[in-house]
Amino acid sequence: MTHQAAEDMVEKNPGKMQPHSGGRRPASKDPGSKHGVLLAVLAVLIIAGIVVAGIVPRLRAKAALRTATNELAVPTVAVIHPKRGAPQQEIVLPGNIQAFTDAPIYARTNGYLKKWYADIGAHVKEGQLLAEIETPEVDQQLAQARADLNTAQANFRLSEITKNRYQELKSTDSVSKQDVDNAVGAFEAQRATVASSQANVKRLEQLQSFEKIYAPFDGVITARNTDVGRLIDSGASGGSGNGGAPVSNTGSVRELFHMAATRTLRVYVNVPQQYSQAAKPGLTADLTLAEFSGRRFQGKLVRTANAIDLASRTLLVEVDVDNSSGELLPGAYTEVHLKLPTEVSTYILPVSALIFRSQGLQIATVQDGNKINLSSVTLGHDFGGEVEVVSGLNEQDQVVTNPPDSVVQGEAVRIAQPLTPSSPGPPAEKPAGGSR
Repeated sequence: MTHQAAEDMVEKNPGKMQPHSGGRRPASKDPGSKHGVLLAVLAVLIIAGIVVAGIVPRLRAKAALRTATNELAVPTVAVIHPKRGAPQQEIVLPGNIQAFTDAPIYARTNGYLKKWYADIGAHVKEGQLLAEIETPEVDQQLAQARADLNTAQANFRLSEITKNRYQELKSTDSVSKQDVDNAVGAFEAQRATVASSQANVKRLEQLQSFEKIYAPFDGVITARNTDVGRLIDSGASGGSGNGGAPVSNTGSVRELFHMAATRTLRVYVNVPQQYSQAAKPGLTADLTLAEFSGRRFQGKLVRTANAIDLASRTLLVEVDVDNSSGELLPGAYTEVHLKLPTEVSTYILPVSALIFRSQGLQIATVQDGNKINLSSVTLGHDFGGEVEVVSGLNEQDQVVTNPPDSVVQGEAVRIAQPLTPSSPGPPAEKPAGGSR
């Protein structure tokens, strides 16, 4: 075999060992086989990485979702600390303003109204003449009574002379003892007749003095229920009219004038029983009226009824208010701001913190950092958006401001962090594409 032929055979069978020649070792395996194994291992590793990269994020997402679900199951609540109430609480109660002295003015004699001198709204002084009444019947009765008195006095003087004369004659036995006794009896009878006639004259003189009607105190005329020429009945009626004002169909008006003393006014207020022990004479009270927006009129509690009304369970108190300016009017409605001292600590809560249940009025507080505690409370005054709590609450309590209806004792909660003015806000978003 030639050398060329041997080379051709080697090229055709490269994987076979060449025949030993000249004492040389056989040739090693082809390097291409090792390269294939490496490629297979690499492929397996790539596939395993892909599988791991797909499963692990899902496991992490599932764990994160479980954690987020558990966190969301715990409700977040906002809490506040109650405000301490003022040591002197103010309660607002309705009241009616009344005149310090209020009196109807009647006639005490019969006749016709001759003239009146004061109309409604007139401020009069004590003893000022208000009206005059013509009383012709009383005048005639007085004249007759005076004439009867003169007759009685004349008979009395005659009986006195007769008595004295008979007593002198008796000493000489010129008259009998019976005649003397008759004379003395006639004298005593005539003296009694004179006394009776004098009393009748005085009575009619007093009736005649009632022809003039005077103001009994300083005040203002609030009503005039008569006019000139009207028939006046003593103590029964002031006439069938009231000076041009509408007349009630139920009957005639019984008074001529109506007067009210308005320099000082009375306000009667019904204080609830729970504040009755604090309502003592000497307390200050302010009055507010709709027609005097923003103004307060100062008064003072001067007396109480010292008894609870069975129907309303309230204590009637009187507040006196100075009205020298005359701005306040009797009969007006007012709100009385009564300042009552309190001996117990009170706290102020928003109405939204209250829980209304069959167990009574409750509030929810957070204890041990994350546990709900339900406690019953007793309310004092209702201020509208806020209420006063007199028991069942401490200043250190963390009160839930808006408790859900489903809140229960011992429930786990999370306290929301309140935002403060110094807290940084969220970072501003950058525009798409970056800054220039």
